[in-house]
Amino acid sequence: MKLSILIPVYNEEATLEEILRRVLALPIDKELILVDDCSTDGTREILNQYTEHPDIRVVFHDRNSGKGRAVRTALDHATGEIVVVQDADLEYDPADLLPMIAPIENGEADVVFGSRRLKKDNPRSLMTFFIGGMTLNWITCRMYGIRITDCATCYKMMKTDLLRSLNLRCERFEFCPEVIAKLSRRKITIIELPISYAPRTIEEGKKIRWRDGIEALWTLVKFRFSK
Repeated sequence: MKLSILIPVYNEEATLEEILRRVLALPIDKELILVDDCSTDGTREILNQYTEHPDIRVVFHDRNSGKGRAVRTALDHATGEIVVVQDADLEYDPADLLPMIAPIENGEADVVFGSRRLKKDNPRSLMTFFIGGMTLNWITCRMYGIRITDCATCYKMMKTDLLRSLNLRCERFEFCPEVIAKLSRRKITIIELPISYAPRTIEEGKKIRWRDGIEALWTLVKFRFSK
C-alpha cells in the first residue's frame, strides 16, 4: 500500500530540508504532498527546488489559511491507500511511521495513532503545553467514551478513504479534535503505538497557543452533538 504523507508548511525554513530528507529516506512506497500556507520566510524558495521530484507534490496557498486547511488541501491530492500528517518541524521522527503501517496493511486496524505518552523516556513539552494537552485528552476520553493516551498527536494514520469520508471542516489546529470526534462517533477503534517526541519551544518556532486549546475544546463540544 502506498502511504500519502501530508505535510502542511508555514515558515519552516530552518527545519524543512532536514524533515524532507528523513521522510524521503523511508523505505516504503510513498508520496509527499507539501502545502505551503503562504510562508513569509525562505520556505517557498526551498519548496521550489522540489517541484520536479518524482515523489513530491508541492501546492502553494495564496493566503495564510491555517494548518487544518492545508491538510485538507493536501488530502485532495493524495493518491495512496493510507494517509498520515507529518509536521514540517523536527518534533516527530518519520521512522516511527514504519511500524504504524503494519496494522493497517494486515487488516488489524483502520486507524493507528502514534502516542508520545506511551514512550516514557520522551522529554516533556513546556509545563503549560503538557498540562493543557493532558487536560484536553482527559476531556476527550470522557466526552466520547474512548480510551486513548494522546489525542493531540500529529501522527494519526488511517485509510485515505476513511479520512475523506469524515468531511473535514477544520481550518487551524482543530484538525485533531475534529478527527477524534468523528471517528469516535462512528465507533471506530483507534490503536496506539509509542513514538518519539522532541518538543520545541515558542522561540524555536512552535505555533500553537492557548487559544488553540479553547478552539479544540469547542470543536469537541460541537461535533459531540452535530455532524
